[in-house]
Amino acid sequence: MTDEPKGNQEKPAQSEAKQPPKVGEGSGQDALSSGAQQPPTEKVTAESQGIAPGKASDAIEGKDLAAVKPEQPEKITEKHGLAPDTPQAGAQPPGAGMPATGTPPTGAPRTDVPTAAPKPPAAAPPATEKPAAPVKPAGPTPQPWASEMVTRFQRQFGSGIQPLTYLGQNYMIVDRSVVSEVLQLMRDEERFDYCVDVTAVHYPQREKQFDVLWVLYSFPRNERVRIKTMIADGESVPSAVPIWPTANWLERECYDMFGIRFDGHPDLRRILLPDGWKGFPLRKDYGIIQQDQEWVQINLGIESGQ
Repeated sequence: MTDEPKGNQEKPAQSEAKQPPKVGEGSGQDALSSGAQQPPTEKVTAESQGIAPGKASDAIEGKDLAAVKPEQPEKITEKHGLAPDTPQAGAQPPGAGMPATGTPPTGAPRTDVPTAAPKPPAAAPPATEKPAAPVKPAGPTPQPWASEMVTRFQRQFGSGIQPLTYLGQNYMIVDRSVVSEVLQLMRDEERFDYCVDVTAVHYPQREKQFDVLWVLYSFPRNERVRIKTMIADGESVPSAVPIWPTANWLERECYDMFGIRFDGHPDLRRILLPDGWKGFPLRKDYGIIQQDQEWVQINLGIESGQ
C-alpha cells in the first residue's frame, strides 16, 4: 500500500479569501498589510461607540474600539478632585426638570395633595373700657383768718374788711371807701413800716375787673400782710405815697402797665413805656405782641418794632 501523497491531505483551501480580522483581534496594521478587502460594514465612528472625542485618533490608528471604554463617572470625579457622591456645582440629578408621571407642571395647582381646612380667624379680645380718670382732689381754698389785729379792724370797720388766709399767706379784702384809712392804721398802729410792692391783677370777665394790692411788711413783727381792694375799669384808688414814699414809683408802674390811676400821686406818669404810648400791656385784653404802630412810625420811622 502506498502512502497517499501529503498533498492529498485535506487542507483548507488557500483560495478562500481570508476572513477579515475582527475588531480587537490583531492590530490594524495586520489588517491593512494583508491587502484583503473587508466586507462593507457600517461605518464605525467614535460617537457610535461612545468614545470621547479625544479617543477618535486611536480608532483611526486601528486600535480596538471595543477595548476603548469611556471613562467611568467615578474616575471623572476623582480626576477633577470631587467626591464620588458629590454632584458638580450647577449639575442637576437625572430627570431633573422633567415632570414626573401624574405630576402637574410647575406652577399648576396640585389636586392630589389634600389641603387642610382654613382655620377660623381668632376672636378679637373683648374691648375693655378705660377706667375713669380719678377725680382730682380739691385744691386749697382761702380760709378765715383770725388774729388780735383782725379783731381790732373788725370792731372799727365791720363788714368793710374780710380777713382771709391762703396757704399761710394772710390778707384782707378791704372796701375801696376805707382803703386809705386801713393803710394808715397798718403803718401807724400795727407797725407795718415797709411797703414792699403795689401791683394789680386784671380779670376781664368780672364787673370789678381789677384787684389792687399793697404788699406790706413789718420789721418789728417780722410779718407780711396783703391789703386788697377791687375796682371797676376807670375807677381810681387813693395814693399811698403820703404814707410810704417808696410807693411813688410802684404806683407809676401800676398805672403804666394797667392804666389804674392813684388819686393824690405827686407825679403820675408812665415809667417803663414812652409818653404818648397807647394801651396797657399787662391787661389781659392786650395782645402779647401788640404795639402802638402809630407811635413806632412817628418816633422811630419804621413800620414795626417787632
